[in-house]
Amino acid sequence: MAVTIKDVAREAGVSTATVSKILNNKPYISESTTQRVMEVMKRLNYHPNAQASNFKCKRTGNIIFLAVTEIHTAFYNPHMFEILCGAQNVIRDKNYNLSFLGVSDKQDAFDSANKIVGCNTADGILIHGSATSRALVDFLSKNNFPHIIIGRPPFASPSSWIDTNNRVSGQMAMEYLEKCGYSQIAFIGGPKSDEISRHRLQGFVSYMNINGLTIQDDFIKYGTYTKESGFLMMEELLSQPTLPDAVICENNQIAMGAVGAIEKHQLSIPKDMGLITFDDYPLSQLIDPPLTVIDIDVHEMGKQAASILLRKIKNPGLQVQSFVTLPNLIVRSSTKNKNQVP
Repeated sequence: MAVTIKDVAREAGVSTATVSKILNNKPYISESTTQRVMEVMKRLNYHPNAQASNFKCKRTGNIIFLAVTEIHTAFYNPHMFEILCGAQNVIRDKNYNLSFLGVSDKQDAFDSANKIVGCNTADGILIHGSATSRALVDFLSKNNFPHIIIGRPPFASPSSWIDTNNRVSGQMAMEYLEKCGYSQIAFIGGPKSDEISRHRLQGFVSYMNINGLTIQDDFIKYGTYTKESGFLMMEELLSQPTLPDAVICENNQIAMGAVGAIEKHQLSIPKDMGLITFDDYPLSQLIDPPLTVIDIDVHEMGKQAASILLRKIKNPGLQVQSFVTLPNLIVRSSTKNKNQVP
């Protein structure tokens, strides 16, 4: 039979009310009494009924991580799980349960959030950018339900979000390549409609304009976030009369395809062409040569998202819209300093 609060009170020689106050960190209980009760709880292996306590406090003790998932999500979007791990580290320490809820699409995400709020099955929601829609964020904002969107929504909204500054990432990539002596620099990215790709490209273009550098229109290519698209975009660049001496690849998949095209044309990296990409995860180190990257600490982003959400649970009126975690340059052998004398 499970040990109850009455058993603890009887063994410690105090009332159940005194034990309850100690469990809830109430003041006015002497240190000696508190220590005696804690020792009894440990000896009897007593654990408070968290569900009952949460019910009394009108809280569930649950936080949902909501994201769109599909086949090969772990391969194409590994950052999702790094963010999840960062959030878990914070939430676990605050005695909350973190549940992962994978949905099929943004409509499914909206329907799931509607049920969570309606049935009161969670105290807050962490929303991955893949699940974000105007309908979802408007619903959560209207109901004043604690949430944090990981990734700035691509539309104006009063919702709370955090993100990394992808324009700064694009600027850092361009600044590094220029310092290395590269001058004919191309950018191959995702769709024009994708906000992350667009912002990184804007950072690249902004740096070029501010520093009076020439931007060749045919050195900017748009595609999809796949190896195949990276190969085709790189093929287009290599078919032009003037070749770039460095290429900024918007993600690792695109970079892998670009490397394949460069090798097909019997060019060498970084001797004939430098290559830099964004986001450090195992693929960037498995490609030959290992890729120089502008990295984002998405694990830290998950921790910060969870910390802000816990604050919002205590104060639902708190509004947070901010960029967090500055990108970090990791230099590997896909680039070289052309200014150095061999």
